[in-house]
Amino acid sequence: MPKLIAGPTRIAAQGDRPKIIEEFFGCVNSADDSVSIARMKSPEGWVEPGQRPEFTVVLEGSLTVKHERGELEVAAGQGVVSYPGEWVQYSSPAPGGAEYVAVCLPAFSPDTVHTDGE
Repeated sequence: MPKLIAGPTRIAAQGDRPKIIEEFFGCVNSADDSVSIARMKSPEGWVEPGQRPEFTVVLEGSLTVKHERGELEVAAGQGVVSYPGEWVQYSSPAPGGAEYVAVCLPAFSPDTVHTDGE
């Protein structure tokens, strides 16, 4: 039987400015450790530590995605995929910041995420 997720749960975020993470599916909100799907809202000028996520779709604004060979500009309506083990660093330097959806396989967990400095 389908299960209604009435709304997301806010998760504490890393980065140099507050970012909003709203988890719809994952370890916290739906007790699922196989996948997490969350809406992110990052302010103008925000930068997070480098990490190794999987799939991202930008809904509004744009993200800069640095990687080991350069960087990508990902605009609203575009997505980016990084493959297992690839390092990336997200930022939203443009006016207005960014709103995007991130998908992690397995589900994001503060205990298992690997960010720069760890």
